[in-house]
Amino acid sequence: MTRDPAWHRARFADRLPWLRRRGLARAAIRAFFTARGYLEVETPILTPAPGEEVHLRAFRTEGVTARGARHEYWLHTSPEFAMKRLLVAGAGPIFQLARVFRNEQAGRLHAPEFTMLEWYRPGATMADLMDETEALLRAVLPPVFDYAGMTLDLTRPGTRISMQAAFQRHAGIDVLGCGETAEALAGAAGVARLPDEDWESLFFRLLLDRVEPHLGRDGPGFLTHWPLAQAALARPAPEDGRVAERFEVFLGGMEIANAFIELTDAAEQRRRFLADRARRHALTGRSDWPMDEDFLAALAHGMPPAGGVAMGFDRVVMLATGATRIADVQYMPLGDDNDGD
Repeated sequence: MTRDPAWHRARFADRLPWLRRRGLARAAIRAFFTARGYLEVETPILTPAPGEEVHLRAFRTEGVTARGARHEYWLHTSPEFAMKRLLVAGAGPIFQLARVFRNEQAGRLHAPEFTMLEWYRPGATMADLMDETEALLRAVLPPVFDYAGMTLDLTRPGTRISMQAAFQRHAGIDVLGCGETAEALAGAAGVARLPDEDWESLFFRLLLDRVEPHLGRDGPGFLTHWPLAQAALARPAPEDGRVAERFEVFLGGMEIANAFIELTDAAEQRRRFLADRARRHALTGRSDWPMDEDFLAALAHGMPPAGGVAMGFDRVVMLATGATRIADVQYMPLGDDNDGD
């Protein structure tokens, strides 16, 4: 469907109340973290290595010096690595409202450029981060409100459930008992594998179809303790090495945040990077970038135990305003004529 451009006076007037609410949400976030002793930081958008995430696609660019030397750069998909370097330097606790860029993303809930709220807290546990996330949502959103046909109540504690328990409850599957074998997972789920579907692809198909629709429909829903293979930057859970200390947050039918208790072991991080790099090559066949040796050197130098949360700021504004498209809460959205998801 063709829409008037974002600069069209009538369209802007329709969106202006939501954009004003966006400003209030930003101010509330800054006040929340400042009151808790966090330092607001700014890190570079350009990076020589955008990370090893298998399924994220980065935008490439080139820098040219005054003497004509050329350097390949990428627009960051997250400020995570830069902020962890600051933790090594002794800056934490820290937060940032960062512009981030992800290629091959457009639709109702996705945009190639958006705003990420990211914060890191030295010494935090998963319970600490979940408590803090709930407190932040209460500071930014109404205590009780309707969104997309759901009544969301932030006055009560959110629900917290492990990935293993969620799969058992909503899909009848012992997901950890299946290991990382696609055949075993398909058999437990009673589904046929799609052509070339591996364990990871089937895992996410089942997660999206059978588990996520039950999360965050009356208040914040926390999905915790992800299989270790799905948490390349999180440390293993001490009580069960099959899972990592990772959680995602769901509210109003959307995933709004992702959190880790951070992996600080440089050797293990390098091993995971190499494994992810090999998998990305196999899936995409695309050219690569150098390993982020500076980040690994920072980890080896000594990053304090810490927890971190990445939250989609635009999606929080959608909840605050009732908007159902991310483009409606961005001032000058790029490529917002796409209705896909």
